[in-house]
Amino acid sequence: MAQVLVRQLNDKVVDRLKKRAKEHGRSLQSEVKTILEEAVPDYEGAWKRIEGMRKRLGKSGRKFSDSADLIREGRDR
Repeated sequence: MAQVLVRQLNDKVVDRLKKRAKEHGRSLQSEVKTILEEAVPDYEGAWKRIEGMRKRLGKSGRKFSDSADLIREGRDR
């Protein structure tokens, strides 16, 4: 697993990170790791899961309307 070193980080930022980590019951390292993971979501994995759901729903034989069409209909009322 890779490591990242951040140099010259402002002391006030570190203090806020420590406070946030304590509030979440995590170590500073764990808190920073969580922040970074949430900042860069796995879009590729998400799209793969979405496509899998679409395929499973398509096999059910049900027809699903386009939500954009439904929104337009609602606006036109």
